[in-house]
Amino acid sequence: MSGKSILIVDDEAPIREMIAVALEMAGYNCLEAENTQQAHACIVDSKPDLILLDWMLPGTTGIELARRLKRDELTADVPIIMLTAKGEEDNKIQGLEVGADDYITKPFSPRELVARLKAVLRRAGPVDSEAPIEVAGLMLDPVSHRVTIDNAAAEMGPTEYRLLQFFMTHQERAYTRGQLLDQVWGGNVYVEERTVDVHIRRLRKALGEKYEHLVQTVRGTGYRFSTKA
Repeated sequence: MSGKSILIVDDEAPIREMIAVALEMAGYNCLEAENTQQAHACIVDSKPDLILLDWMLPGTTGIELARRLKRDELTADVPIIMLTAKGEEDNKIQGLEVGADDYITKPFSPRELVARLKAVLRRAGPVDSEAPIEVAGLMLDPVSHRVTIDNAAAEMGPTEYRLLQFFMTHQERAYTRGQLLDQVWGGNVYVEERTVDVHIRRLRKALGEKYEHLVQTVRGTGYRFSTKA
């Protein structure tokens, strides 16, 4: 479990610090946000393995952020543990109904938090993000950052590589240019949407005549990666 990144979303700095110390001692990498806007930008940019989300936050509440994340296919699978001083049964039910994976009431001990966090990560299931991905004769190896086409090395730039990796791990769904910018370039990077088109053309060129058809234009939406015609 160690090495996984945990996003701590709480508007009280001492609480964030207390949690971060406990998690770092247990081998986790910690990210912090004090409101939902910071949290959402961090989720898009850093893709944490789990979110510890305070219920009561200034502005948009934690429960509203949880609802938003669970509705979006790109973030729906990120486990969420709600942190709150509210111990009433109906609040727990509300938190679980919007898709939170667990619920821990303040005050809590660091040992309890780490144990609950490990349990949620185990339930979330091991996703082998280092396994090579293959579609027909096209293979992407995340460990060596190499792409091969019919066992021959394919030359492409780092942005085209990230685009291809995203597409190959999210097949058969259409994405807008804005969604691709968020997922490949990051939510805090200000790039024009037509930049996506330039890199799509470069990616197709790198894939060559045999595989360029996998990156399909979806009229009125954006692009999708599909083995279907």
